[in-house]
Amino acid sequence: MSKILIIYSSVHGQTRKICECLQKQFIALGNEVVISCLAECPDLADFDKIVLGASIRHGKHNPSVYDFVTQHRAILDTKITSFFSVNLVARKPAKNTPKTNPYMLAFIEKSEWQPNLLQVFAGKLNYQGYGFVDRNAIRFIMWLTKGPTDALTNIEYTDWDKVDIFSREFSGL
Repeated sequence: MSKILIIYSSVHGQTRKICECLQKQFIALGNEVVISCLAECPDLADFDKIVLGASIRHGKHNPSVYDFVTQHRAILDTKITSFFSVNLVARKPAKNTPKTNPYMLAFIEKSEWQPNLLQVFAGKLNYQGYGFVDRNAIRFIMWLTKGPTDALTNIEYTDWDKVDIFSREFSGL
């Protein structure tokens, strides 16, 4: 049994939802689990394993994610860790792995942190849940990338079987 900390940076809630699913799965596997948003993170020293999940907004991870990694890099390097990125690009089969997802590749290069396990999950597209600027920016990006542009679109692209596999892989580290 491990004591696992799940930390998230989420804009519209899908990353948090994935983290809540992971929490349930880790507990079912016999682990003790704490979940926290990035801003309220407890002391990392109290945990055996740490998972960090972050979503993409306007083509980037939140700068606070990089700040967190920089600030806690020394302790992260002593723990069993994982990082996952949640983004709509990962809905595409050619961009849904850590080695093929441009946001994951950019994160690893910029942060220089080397977690034990990396993963990419597709997010949720819900135009009605976005403000005017986000809705129109995302619709334009979707138009460019041949994705859905109907303003009523509400699609959850997250592959929950992939989340389950990730939870078992990480729990086994």
